Amino acid sequence: MTSRRSALLALLADVVLVVVFTAIGRATHDGDVLGEGGSGLLMTAWPFVTGLLAGWAVSRGWRRPLAPLRTGLVVWGLTLVVGMLLRAVSGQGVAVAFVIVAAVTLLVFLVGWRVIVGLIARARLTRSA
Repeated sequence: MTSRRSALLALLADVVLVVVFTAIGRATHDGDVLGEGGSGLLMTAWPFVTGLLAGWAVSRGWRRPLAPLRTGLVVWGLTLVVGMLLRAVSGQGVAVAFVIVAAVTLLVFLVGWRVIVGLIARARLTRSA
């Protein structure tokens, strides 16, 4: 897989996982994932997707898209912080319990898949050696 393709797939995986995170939250609290007119999910997701893109820019995620620490932790941190700040500025809730749940869930989602991919790659290398 080319590095450009790897970076695009990693970015896509991150975006999908952030949207899944927001969809789970909407389903749990609103019971309606898409919301009125279909814009509810977009309104819930945009702060976190913006934070995710900031994380990719700051970490230069395209250079090492699968790196759990160098890319994953930075992407996670900025997704969380920027997402919460934008939620607050836009009048959406940022209760302490939500911040904690979001922090843990996004950590598992954005860093966890990179750890799993790394373990699989390592296992394949060990097996082939």
